[in-house]
Amino acid sequence: MAKSLVVALGLWALGGLLGLHHLYLGRDRHALLWILTLGGFGAGWLWDLWHLPGWVATANGSPRPPQDGAVPILSPPRVVGQLLVGAYFGLVAALGVPWVPPPLAVALGVLLVASVGDQGTNRSHVLVAAFLSSLLFQGGLLPTSLATTAVAAWHRRFEHPRDPPPTLAARLCHLGLGVAAFGIPLAWGGVSRALGLAGTVLRLPLRVGVLPLHAGWALLEGLGVVGRAPEG
Repeated sequence: MAKSLVVALGLWALGGLLGLHHLYLGRDRHALLWILTLGGFGAGWLWDLWHLPGWVATANGSPRPPQDGAVPILSPPRVVGQLLVGAYFGLVAALGVPWVPPPLAVALGVLLVASVGDQGTNRSHVLVAAFLSSLLFQGGLLPTSLATTAVAAWHRRFEHPRDPPPTLAARLCHLGLGVAAFGIPLAWGGVSRALGLAGTVLRLPLRVGVLPLHAGWALLEGLGVVGRAPEG
């Protein structure tokens, strides 16, 4: 079914931060990226408006297989996106998902941006670069993301379109799994931290309430009115 620019614009306006226009145009990895970053931190959502006509035309045309050996032109916005999303994923893992190594999260963020559209990169090289650079930079997220982005950009390539294309149900299932893989650990980390904070807040009045008792007992001990409590 042919895609409509009017429908794409409407989805961009109403649900663009969640990537609904990308989902409509068959750009599922771009939709996943937008869901996880709320439209590329808002700036990417605005940038999409200028590209919608071209994406609609591409969606309505027959997919062209890339030429053997062709390398995509280096895109500065894609490189910046890889750097920022890689560092963002690493920060989320460090703060909210303690059982996910931050270098792995950085690599996943860089790979997600690198796979948007018809492009991709060498996944194994990116993963190795993330862990090695994390060791080299002693866990620094920004330099780790920068080094991983450089490797992903160096190995950039075109990806062959799937033939036949997946069904809508399969696409939605894959998208849901991607969101769950990121969202469930993050939500669990947030809930755990919230429960720990709530427990501290609830215990605070009890601790404050017994302070006068401790102070009064210490005063009576100092005056010799009562003896010291026997030590166990």
